[in-house]
Amino acid sequence: MNLRVFLAVVLKNPRSSVTGAASIARSVIKDVFPVPPETVTADEWESGGAALLAWSNEESVAGRPPLIARGHRRAMGISGHLTAGEDSAKLAESDSLGEAAASLGGCFSAFRTAQGEIQAVTVSTRACPVFYAETSELHIVGSRALHVHLVATGGSILWDETALQSMIRQGYFLSDETPYLGVQALGPSSSIVIRGASRVISATPFPQARPVPSSSRAKRAAIANVGHALVNAVTPLRSAAEPVNLALTGGRDSRLMAALLHAAKIPFRATTNGLDDHPDVVIARQIAAKLRVEHTVIPPTQTAAKDAIVIPHPQQRTYDVLKTCEGMTSAYESIVEYLPYSARPTMSGQSGEILRGGFLYSQNNPSEKAMLRRIKDFFLKNEKLFTEEANNHAETLAAPWEARAQENPWEVLDHLYVTYRVGRWHAGARVGSLRRGNPIQPFLDNRVVSEALSLDQRWRYSEEVVHGLIRQFAPALHAIPLEGAPWRFIADRPPSIWSRLRPASKAASPAGQSKKQSGWNWRTSPGPVLSHILGEYVIDRADALAGIVRPDELKRLFEGPSVGQPALAWNLYTVAAMLTNTFPGDPPTGLEQVHIPVPRP
Repeated sequence: MNLRVFLAVVLKNPRSSVTGAASIARSVIKDVFPVPPETVTADEWESGGAALLAWSNEESVAGRPPLIARGHRRAMGISGHLTAGEDSAKLAESDSLGEAAASLGGCFSAFRTAQGEIQAVTVSTRACPVFYAETSELHIVGSRALHVHLVATGGSILWDETALQSMIRQGYFLSDETPYLGVQALGPSSSIVIRGASRVISATPFPQARPVPSSSRAKRAAIANVGHALVNAVTPLRSAAEPVNLALTGGRDSRLMAALLHAAKIPFRATTNGLDDHPDVVIARQIAAKLRVEHTVIPPTQTAAKDAIVIPHPQQRTYDVLKTCEGMTSAYESIVEYLPYSARPTMSGQSGEILRGGFLYSQNNPSEKAMLRRIKDFFLKNEKLFTEEANNHAETLAAPWEARAQENPWEVLDHLYVTYRVGRWHAGARVGSLRRGNPIQPFLDNRVVSEALSLDQRWRYSEEVVHGLIRQFAPALHAIPLEGAPWRFIADRPPSIWSRLRPASKAASPAGQSKKQSGWNWRTSPGPVLSHILGEYVIDRADALAGIVRPDELKRLFEGPSVGQPALAWNLYTVAAMLTNTFPGDPPTGLEQVHIPVPRP
């Protein structure tokens, strides 16, 4: 994968010119491409009232498609990667880009122009997004929403304040809206075809989940199908010049990635971020040792006395996240900082919940009533905080999902995750890593997602599928404990007679430290110093937020010494920064770092 910026325009009236739109697109690239301008290369194609413009900061790597591939009266650009390089020819030659993309492996989107025409396509996760807008004169389609918006408005920003209610509630969008008025995200497995003034959008539904296999043999066969798709997804890494760098934790998903690389015989090394006694670090060491791979621990920045974590000032952090993720993700999220582009491949376990039932993975109460309540809460979280207009808008967005949930809430929690948590949150957040290298994410591979969504949600929710894949790929990892809760399908089994006869033992934390200290995280426990900084900034900008949230409820949120909902506080901080023109523009200066005390046992 890599970060490429594409923008395509087509005139509604072929007698006009695309020169003005192309000029704006070039002039604002510094605001929409979050890398140093001197690292960027560009290419363009124009013919018959249509144009395709492209930018990249990637190094030249053998086998990667050109920034713009030219054919007979056509031009095409691919964002992301195809599992099989030869599949780019299928996308270039097919009359229907959407039909050609549907069955291909990889994580990608594609943009294709011809005389008077644009076609663009997403695949199942739309982790490589496509955005679109139109004016009285032209249609605009691109990979960066802000870019599309600036070209549509002639360089100014018009915020969609009503849409931002979702950003405050969840920290990302639970719709195809964007922060920018008039700009929409193309849905998953969708295509947009524009010819002159005509625009047609079509979508392919997610696969229908099959019943749970009725025998152990059938279960192994179904798990093997997913395993085969995962192996195919990492096959391109066999030609990598360097070992893969895997971000490894003590959980399920990065462990599966380690097992997959081990089984595929792809050299890799592992890194873990955290304090030395954190459970993630302790367990990751055991996994790396068992697979005999190099393991590096990267501790957070601390004071000399190691009594506090040091973080950038929230204004700096928020500016960096907004510039990188263009308002699609809250500054609560930790986005990797910019580094010069490197062709070294990287991997992580992000979005592995796709194999565990999407949002079902955290649904501890699987009753239908609890699931229906949770689906509503996704859209109307913290309802008292919001204005009537914001709540009415959220109810409109929730309605089709709530209607579907009356028939099958399991499917809805599964599909909500892929559609929004991956398709909006992850699509925005991953830009940080895309701009600095080549992250390979098998969980986002189009064929892997198709295989996963074809499996019964209850079965994936049980975690038996992921457990079976790890045992298939690396049986030696079977006995290493998990960080957090045990495997669900094992924990839910009735205790055997032998387990009831064994004396009970107290489970200790991996490093023998107190749970409070070893599992502490400054984002979820910000303390009074950071809480005050967040609250003061948001309250000072209450007028800018007044169309979305109620001022009295806003003040109540920050009344205590430590904010009770840190993610909500960061979400409000992020939207307040947007609406008061903190971004885009020059970065803040003169801000001191913030010291957050580490709690003592």
